[in-house]
Amino acid sequence: MLIWSEYSRFAISLFAILTPFAAIPIFIRLTDGLSQKQKNRTGAVATLTVAVVLIVSALCGQAILALLGTSLAAFQVGGGLVLILLALSMLKAETSSVQHRPEESQAVDNNYSVGIVPIGIPLLAGPGSISTVIIEMDRQASFAHGVLVILCIIVVCAANWGILRLAEQLRRVLGQIGLNIMSRLFGLILASIAVQIIASGLCVLLPGLARAT
Repeated sequence: MLIWSEYSRFAISLFAILTPFAAIPIFIRLTDGLSQKQKNRTGAVATLTVAVVLIVSALCGQAILALLGTSLAAFQVGGGLVLILLALSMLKAETSSVQHRPEESQAVDNNYSVGIVPIGIPLLAGPGSISTVIIEMDRQASFAHGVLVILCIIVVCAANWGILRLAEQLRRVLGQIGLNIMSRLFGLILASIAVQIIASGLCVLLPGLARAT
């Protein structure tokens, strides 16, 4: 039961970080004027982009950190701070500039490229989700753990694809107030996760702090 609790926690935290509900208004704006089939295709491209980025990060993240000479503990603290910024933006029902900048929306050049940039990267698969995947992958070195982490990524991406596919319907049902409430709820969850990640990293970087607690 404990092992499934760990992976369900990871899946929920990753879903909160991707914040597909917060991405709905931007997705609708960027796909305005497209047919439903084209919107579905754009959502699929965005989801595939997120899946590829996160799976590559899971498989190669440690090698990249080693190449850069950065410890996982330091990465935990830095990644946790990024998550705090995202959480604060979500609590205000805003899209963080860490995830998305207006000029990225203006730089798109065709219908489906918006699925890659800015929706896939960095709106959904940004620094927060990438750091979370790398940190989770390092918890164990077993093959089974790696498979379960990647499976969680695929499940979360599938849920994200479903939400993007139903973006118009969700906006009509929930309205802007409902979307803001969902954003704030996941922001609160994300803030608590970020604090735990930062605390874990600090306990490794500052052993005296761990003994004091």
